[in-house]
Amino acid sequence: MFKNLYSKMQKQNRVVILGSSGFVAKSLVEKLKRNNIPYLSISKKKINLTSIKSVKNLKKIISKKDVIVFISAKAPVKNLKMFDDNIKMVKNFIETLEDFKNNHIIYISSDAVYKDINNKINENSLTIPGSLHGIMHLTRELLLKSHFNNLCILRPTLIYGSKDPHNGYGPNQFIRLAKSNLDIKLFGNGEELRDHVWIEDVTKIVYYAICYKSIGILNIATGQVNSFYKIAKKIINLTKSKSKIIKLKRVGAMPHNGYRPFNSYLTYKTYPNFKYANLFNKLKLIHKEYKIKLK
Repeated sequence: MFKNLYSKMQKQNRVVILGSSGFVAKSLVEKLKRNNIPYLSISKKKINLTSIKSVKNLKKIISKKDVIVFISAKAPVKNLKMFDDNIKMVKNFIETLEDFKNNHIIYISSDAVYKDINNKINENSLTIPGSLHGIMHLTRELLLKSHFNNLCILRPTLIYGSKDPHNGYGPNQFIRLAKSNLDIKLFGNGEELRDHVWIEDVTKIVYYAICYKSIGILNIATGQVNSFYKIAKKIINLTKSKSKIIKLKRVGAMPHNGYRPFNSYLTYKTYPNFKYANLFNKLKLIHKEYKIKLK
């Protein structure tokens, strides 16, 4: 169940963000600034969550009125060492904040926790991850659930935006390639159907969760899917690029069986004034912001 403990939005005393360098964290900081909400963004250099000695410094920083947004992670998880480090982070966090069980905790998870199915995924769908990355997030979720009373778990799908630091396969990478007139290489025919959510919509939902004191589990996904081929084609036309689409022979199984749709009903039910941005409408507006060119 996902619900708001406040019937109206309330400004919080302070928001503490664990993991300051990531895409979502930086966007959330800008959102909090615009709305004049006090915040503290904590970097790995200040507090290393893999070190219990370092994490104990949180007790000196956090108050029982703070909202804590847990974003910090070594991702995507590619090996057991990364998996272990991520679990160590959350275990140290829990052990250190034994006296803060009633704080409002918002954990940024991932849609990778879900089992691949042929129907639309919702918040009640089976969580049987097929990757180490998904297993890591699900394990973290379960550990946090066992400890905190006011826990909000948000599971975003693929995120796009001009300041994406990962240059991930999809809109982020394709725009940068197109702006550099470099060929866009697709796996197979680029036929996988995936949902892509705008970074500003992600942080808006995190902001709503903070101000409404939302608890439970919510997916962050638009409910619309598009193929990577269609996205690449649209971006080339949009940027008037000389890039060509190159189809690479696929190695291994197609991720998520090539189909990953979501039911976004719960988002609209919980936040009636919210509306997800359309991928192609948004790309028309923001493609000029993509300043990073590839060589």
